[in-house]
Amino acid sequence: MALKSTVFKANLAVADIDHGYYADHALTLARHPSETDERMMIRLVALALNAHALQTVCGGDGTLAFGAGLSDPNEPDAWLRDFTGRTRLWIEVGQPDDSALAKACRQADQVAAYAFSYAADVWWRGIETKLTRLPNLEVWRIPAEASQQVAQLAQRSMQLQATIQEGTLMLGDGQRSVDIEPQRWK
Repeated sequence: MALKSTVFKANLAVADIDHGYYADHALTLARHPSETDERMMIRLVALALNAHALQTVCGGDGTLAFGAGLSDPNEPDAWLRDFTGRTRLWIEVGQPDDSALAKACRQADQVAAYAFSYAADVWWRGIETKLTRLPNLEVWRIPAEASQQVAQLAQRSMQLQATIQEGTLMLGDGQRSVDIEPQRWK
């Protein structure tokens, strides 16, 4: 018998000072049985860092949501689609291989990959030269310490505030807060 995903609800208040974007998002995250709290929360971090694209790319007329993630390797971890259904932003989390990123780059206008954990540096050294031919790809590194701290914010029902200023995301739940400064690799 297959295990079912665990459903998490998050009310995310985004204040992106860098992009002048302020909005509340009611989100549902389905955590696959093999997914850790750390990976699930990095999906949420990636969505928060890119929420401004809903306004800057789609003029507010689009859908920003989580994809099937680990349940379907052909879907992104999160995406932004405009009102025509066109995928404007494809977000991957973890350490995807170059063929998966190339496929995503063919299916979306822009692709952002967010690597985390201590193994991310090894993954990047092995894949970096293979990704140079993908002009619509950005690769970001979330520091391992920050990704481990953000995992501690995971609860079945979350009220989170995300403030983005000068490239740093401050994510908190009213009691705890984590500062995340993504490093751009590509």
